[in-house]
Amino acid sequence: MNPLNFTRLKKIEDLKSFSKEVEFDEFLNIRSASETMRLASLKPIPKMLFSELWHEGEICILFADTNIGKSILSVQIADSISRGEPVRGFRLEAYQQVVLYFDFEMSMKQFEKRYSDNYTRHYDFDDRFLRIDINPDCTNFDDFEKTLFSSIEKAVGIYNATVLIIDNLTWLKTETTESAKEALPLMKRLKELKVKHGLSLLILAHTPKRSPFNPIGINDMAGSKHLANFADSIFAIGKSHRDGSLRYIKQIKARDTDVVFDSDNVILCEIIKPFNFLGFEFSGFGKERDHLSLPSSDETDQTEMLILELRSSEPSISKYEIAKRLGINQMKVKRVLDKQAGENNLKTNTNTTNNANTF
Repeated sequence: MNPLNFTRLKKIEDLKSFSKEVEFDEFLNIRSASETMRLASLKPIPKMLFSELWHEGEICILFADTNIGKSILSVQIADSISRGEPVRGFRLEAYQQVVLYFDFEMSMKQFEKRYSDNYTRHYDFDDRFLRIDINPDCTNFDDFEKTLFSSIEKAVGIYNATVLIIDNLTWLKTETTESAKEALPLMKRLKELKVKHGLSLLILAHTPKRSPFNPIGINDMAGSKHLANFADSIFAIGKSHRDGSLRYIKQIKARDTDVVFDSDNVILCEIIKPFNFLGFEFSGFGKERDHLSLPSSDETDQTEMLILELRSSEPSISKYEIAKRLGINQMKVKRVLDKQAGENNLKTNTNTTNNANTF
């Protein structure tokens, strides 16, 4: 039957016959809206793992700058899910689950220090919380990425795990995840793992250098939209410039809920360690603009420094890309780079004149 005759079909029997006769490639699922509703009703409603920020069955990305507290919060979330007890101030609807925490950042002693009282009186984690790191003595592999993903999948099967937390994204690829070329295959493999084993994934990512004066956005995440398209949900941690110990959590993308914690309703937390557990302590809600830096002469100098550092570390980077990463006007970038070029030319001319005068 010719698909072009679809609009001429009148009877429901004809529609059913049509759908059986016409073949499509495996990339597309085509079904009626009624069938979509029927199939959806058979699936469970996704439960919250960390309030509206992360639900069961999602690939969620948490990103922030270095030393802001990504690992601190992710360990706290893992502890919460493995115990079946919510982090204070946040919601947990799911039951206790086995959590595999792939820690590619901290050593065992660093981990011990955070979750003990000066290396004594250790925090009592639930046995469902399994921390995994890379064995430095193992060299029996040819392809690091293939071996790593194979080992992750093997661990999921052995421990019947349903939740994976990966700290952090850069360890899953030997190359950078800044480009679509590297980011897309990586997210594809993670999604395959999710679908095959029914997993919930929280993946930690970093931010390139960004302006402290602007709200956090999707472009501040390394890999930005290439990674975001594959993620079901994304949230970020920002540092308050009002108080060094204060952090705010901002929701960037959501699929199973509305974006609740936007710029006008960020979650405020303090990083504290009252005894033997370093974690985020909920302290209320606020507006992101109240926690951003206000431009001053010193901070203007800092922005100029960030521009020059980016151009120095990546000589081929465009003015547009610098402006996008730092969240500033492109003309600002042009003025700074033109100013530097003028100063460099002046130095070159001065040195040439001085050298000429020595003869």
